Amino acid sequence: MTVSRGPLDRVLRYRRVIFWILACGYILVYFHRLCPAVVAVDMMRDLKAGGALIGFLGAAYFYPYAIMQLPAGLLADSWGPRNTITLFFGVAFIGSVILGLAPSAGWAIFGRTLVGLGAAMLFVPTLKVLAEWFRRDEFAGMTGILIAVGGVGTLTAATPLALLSAAVGWRMSFLAVGGITFLLVIVVWIFVRDRPSDFGWQSPAAEKKPEAAIPIGLAAGVRKVLTTPSFWPLACWFFFECSVFFSFGGLWGGPYLIQVYGLGKDQAGHILSMLAFGMIIGSPALSFFSNRVLRARKPVMVFSSAITLVLTALLTFYTARIPVAGLYLLCLLMGCFTNAIVVVAFTAAKELFPLQIAGTATGLVNLFPFAGGAVFQPALGYVLESQGRSGTAFTLAGYQYAFGVLFVCAVIALVSSLFLKETMARE
Repeated sequence: MTVSRGPLDRVLRYRRVIFWILACGYILVYFHRLCPAVVAVDMMRDLKAGGALIGFLGAAYFYPYAIMQLPAGLLADSWGPRNTITLFFGVAFIGSVILGLAPSAGWAIFGRTLVGLGAAMLFVPTLKVLAEWFRRDEFAGMTGILIAVGGVGTLTAATPLALLSAAVGWRMSFLAVGGITFLLVIVVWIFVRDRPSDFGWQSPAAEKKPEAAIPIGLAAGVRKVLTTPSFWPLACWFFFECSVFFSFGGLWGGPYLIQVYGLGKDQAGHILSMLAFGMIIGSPALSFFSNRVLRARKPVMVFSSAITLVLTALLTFYTARIPVAGLYLLCLLMGCFTNAIVVVAFTAAKELFPLQIAGTATGLVNLFPFAGGAVFQPALGYVLESQGRSGTAFTLAGYQYAFGVLFVCAVIALVSSLFLKETMARE
């Protein structure tokens, strides 16, 4: 239905509604992504799974998430974000229910795979919506707020999940989240629209350049992205930098705190919740620093990569000697410099390519961080298993070797950041 053209202030009001609905969806995406870290020990016990198998359970989210990033971009550009998010969040709802009811590790992996498949289709379509409803100079700031809101999902996957699972069990916790996911499906379908023109309104993001109206086909868009040399250092950076966050914050950080430091699940959850505060604080801060202070993308990403190297060095060489207060700070910095930094990285990815293929470009680059999580979560589980156990816990040597893998990832990410192309236009 075409609605008569409304004033710009109507667009500005309604886009806030759309943004916050999609931001709530991003909270669920991050919850699903990181929730195994707090309940991993309980799941290993109830599902009778070892480190390698629980690693594959954690990574089962990342495999479909990585694979679906290109389809997410293509569907966002062709079928539309609203249709894409509605359908696939319904799949995430089904997966969460299966995970909560799983009688075995195999069923749990299947359920988590469906969750990853559904959750994969929110972030890139949301960036497409932001590109349509917000001006170019607003995009980085709104993406920063989106990532910060995702930090709330990280927060709920730490202390609140630890408390909830202690009260009702991890199974009922996942069933409850499934119900919330289904509610969001309904809200997205009713309120979200792909672009202002769906209401007959003019878009604030409308380009004045005549070439902006020239469509770019799907195959041509993919080819343009993949044949752009500056795309590949960015992709490599995403793969290795985000692997650190997903491997530690998404799975093995919880068992490490419980088994090496002897902390209870609630205190481990408190420490892991600092990852969320790092995201919440770091996303808008790094966006502001990039946009307003340095007016550049590359220096911010190089600095973040250097901090990541220091953090992984501490985990590798001082594995059992970091003061508990230091663990809080380490997780705060990790949330900021291995995850919140992606707001700058995704803005750089968008700025490399025309608006017409914004979904395709961000979808392709977003494949790499989740491919990294899919590779390194089970890889660290294998390393932990290879060093044996002390009772039911993994050994200190196992964690030292596992974190050594993350240290190598941080080295490669830092080197990749040095080859990034500066994308912020100079006025």
